[in-house]
Amino acid sequence: MAKANTHSVPVGYIFWIFGFTGAHRFYYGKPVTGTIWFFTLGLLGIGWLIDLFLIPAMDQQADRRFKEGRVNYTLAWVLLTFLGIFGAHRLYLGKWLTAILYFFTGGLFTLGYLYDLWTLNSQISEANSK
Repeated sequence: MAKANTHSVPVGYIFWIFGFTGAHRFYYGKPVTGTIWFFTLGLLGIGWLIDLFLIPAMDQQADRRFKEGRVNYTLAWVLLTFLGIFGAHRLYLGKWLTAILYFFTGGLFTLGYLYDLWTLNSQISEANSK
């Protein structure tokens, strides 16, 4: 059986460029450390530099942990990262009502956006299970 490839190493490195915000850690399903990286600027840059070497392992862990299917993790994360407050990622997931709500409220005044940073991988995995 072929190994699932739910996440992308090159995209992980692109998010790593902004890694002092925790972007790559959120992408790979590590919201706790992503939040820590956000508030400490990647552990004052030290953790951020170390992650340069850890991204391939984080990718393998994410590939084992999350379910492959019709919803593409990378596309959903790019939509969340760049258009999340407008609900683009929610449109992609087929969550039309909350997508419209996000559009008119700026991602529910950014609280919904923060929620999605923590839970998007699980939401996608659940959608892929159906």
